[in-house]
Amino acid sequence: MSREVRRAAEILRAGGLVAFPTETVYGLGADASSGKAMARLYAVKGRPADHPVIVHFASAEDAFQWGREIPESARKLAERFWPGPLTLILKRSEKARDFVTGGQPSVGVRVPSHPVARELLKEFGKPIAAPSANRFGRVSPTTAAHVREDLGGDVDLVLEGGPSEVGIESTIVDLSSGAAVVLRPGKISIADLKKIVEVKSGTASSVRHSGGLEKHYAPKTPARLVPTHELDKEIARLKARAAVLAFSRPDERVDFWVRMPHDPAAYARKLYAALRELDSANCDTILIESPPAEAGWEAVLDRLRRATDS
Repeated sequence: MSREVRRAAEILRAGGLVAFPTETVYGLGADASSGKAMARLYAVKGRPADHPVIVHFASAEDAFQWGREIPESARKLAERFWPGPLTLILKRSEKARDFVTGGQPSVGVRVPSHPVARELLKEFGKPIAAPSANRFGRVSPTTAAHVREDLGGDVDLVLEGGPSEVGIESTIVDLSSGAAVVLRPGKISIADLKKIVEVKSGTASSVRHSGGLEKHYAPKTPARLVPTHELDKEIARLKARAAVLAFSRPDERVDFWVRMPHDPAAYARKLYAALRELDSANCDTILIESPPAEAGWEAVLDRLRRATDS
């Protein structure tokens, strides 16, 4: 057990905030059983009080204690994908309080796979509530440096764990009403889920969840999604300083350019760091070439649509 992880657990026990790495993005952690600690977390995030947070656990057994009437589908998904980038929405037990669930009768639970996160959960010995470690609605952090840049002294400790392996937030599946409904796509795709359980596609859910707002993951610079066949025309008509995120090589007419990989997993891993880089270019607008509307790109497209004005 590292000294830093022991220190982090002590801070959490005292009601403090600890940012820590997960395989998806860095989380801002607080004791999920402490109303006082959770109030501070919401204040630092600038998160609406009715917007729930995901609770992280060391094991599926621990996670399911925060739910009730656990469906068999939840156990099957947990057996296949935990530890990993999957959040399950369950009917909540008495352990899940309103200050975690946003007052809803359900709770989001996850068992992360990152070794530092797992070490911290084991040392702390209790569940840790952890939304992304950034100001609410902004680009999620995928390095410890991103967290320090966003939160500064508002977080008591930042645990180092290298760049996030996945780079975007977990897949969220709502099981609170019986049927499996995907609320947020992620690395674990709908096709992956369908191999394990029946998934209701296109089914509406009233459950509020992390990343569920129309505008989210957004850079400070206004950003627009542009279809590939329109990108050259958009660049030609630019009248302001622009930064571009695209698959192709840089265009000399553009002030700042970040080239992205054609593989969706590699794109997702790089996405948030790239958005932060574009944001720091001090341009007036960001143009983002739309990825293909194909299988495998659902999670990336979801994040980009919420991050942009188009």
